[in-house]
Amino acid sequence: MRKITQDAVWAFRTEKPFKRGNTEVKVSATTEGNTTELFLHGNLIARKHPKTGVEITNAGYFTSTTKERLNGLVNVHIQQKDFEWFLNGELWNGEWVRVWRYRYV
Repeated sequence: MRKITQDAVWAFRTEKPFKRGNTEVKVSATTEGNTTELFLHGNLIARKHPKTGVEITNAGYFTSTTKERLNGLVNVHIQQKDFEWFLNGELWNGEWVRVWRYRYV
């Protein structure tokens, strides 16, 4: 995993703004808590919200860089086989999908 991916994922997880090269993490305060978004080339590829958890998309780009950034996130394992992407072992078309949800105790 490249250093930029490690740093971006750390910023995403800790809700800290980050910008380097083609990757950016933005944090917005809401009444329910912080919303954190991960962008690649200006395209939103992951978002984290206190009520909905973490959701991802490839924003229509089946690239190795998109795959690497997303693979850095918790509960995300994307593999490619015969030009198709598999998310956690299931065929995935790149559309928005929740990869984990917060649990309130």
